[in-house]
Amino acid sequence: MMAVSPALQKESQGAGKGRHHARYPRLRHGQAFSLEARLAAVVEMNQNTWDATLYDRQYGFVWQQAIDLVGLLSPQPGERVLDLGCGTGHLTALIAERGAETIGIDASPAMIEQARLNFPTLQFKLANGLDFDAPDRFDAVFTNATLHWILEPNRVVHRMHEVLKPGGRFVGEFGGRGNLHTLLEGLQAAIEETGVACPSLPSWYFPSVEEYRVLLDRQGFGVRSATLFDRITPLEGGEGGLRAWMGMFVKWFFRDLTIEHQGRVLSAMEKRLRPILYRNGTWFADYRRLRFYAVR
Repeated sequence: MMAVSPALQKESQGAGKGRHHARYPRLRHGQAFSLEARLAAVVEMNQNTWDATLYDRQYGFVWQQAIDLVGLLSPQPGERVLDLGCGTGHLTALIAERGAETIGIDASPAMIEQARLNFPTLQFKLANGLDFDAPDRFDAVFTNATLHWILEPNRVVHRMHEVLKPGGRFVGEFGGRGNLHTLLEGLQAAIEETGVACPSLPSWYFPSVEEYRVLLDRQGFGVRSATLFDRITPLEGGEGGLRAWMGMFVKWFFRDLTIEHQGRVLSAMEKRLRPILYRNGTWFADYRRLRFYAVR
């Protein structure tokens, strides 16, 4: 990987301090969105706006960086494994290669369609993790880069507990406290600097390790391990890499803005973040991940 600036490393090391959740850009005039409004935005994102082909081609790091998570799961031949938020199916396929019987579910029709194209012999279902059910219980539930999109964490963990056999494993990774701290602070500062009213805010769930341990415990899981770690990730696209990332993962944020206002916010964001998250022609995202292993 190309050298990352000391400033970026400093930001990353301090990312876990403060609030338990991501600090989102503030609305003008003291407005705030209800949980229901934020849920609606995430549902729209999941169902209607993913470009699964581009996601597969340009953001393969999402699944590639979690290959060792499959090793942590250690799927065994004959086991039934649910892949919650399977995306385009690559990790589901790796689990199936170990001899497990897999079912991949995702709330995005585009993702499920792409997964079926990628791996036509595997089973993928359009389903929401909050209310998914199956006639037979699973030996394990696996999930990568999904749980931070689900703003009802107690409900989804309860559902996963319900679909597991006694002794079943719940293994996953998602954005933890401090995830994208620097990037989101840059977005907030750009909004304030330009004075552009941005009514649709990013919404994610980024808990601390202790917060998630307590949640799992209260839902009946025994937590074997839970860790938080930095994963500074280069973005494809060169000079346009940050804008491309925003267009993939935060596109609904700009849905109510004119093209002119979008350009103003993105330009201000790039200017502010360039000394921290841009090196040698490449933009970086300051990911911070929470990885866990729990047993029902």
